[in-house]
Amino acid sequence: MPTAFHTLYSRQLHLQGHSRRLVISVVHPSGWDVCEEHDRQIIRRVHYDDWHRVERARDGFARQAAELADAGWQERQG
Repeated sequence: MPTAFHTLYSRQLHLQGHSRRLVISVVHPSGWDVCEEHDRQIIRRVHYDDWHRVERARDGFARQAAELADAGWQERQG
């Protein structure tokens, strides 16, 4: 059972009332949770115990965030 977590990666983007949230959290001692939300609905949630999969997920999130920003989405903190 996971005992603690902290956020490793988080991006929140908004456009015309729509939102995207991309989060990777460290879950001790078992690994990392990767979560993608569209308009507050969880689209994908995966738990990884392999760092290389987490790196690929992070790179994919970074590409997705850049594409959204290029399309006019605005990033928000928090």
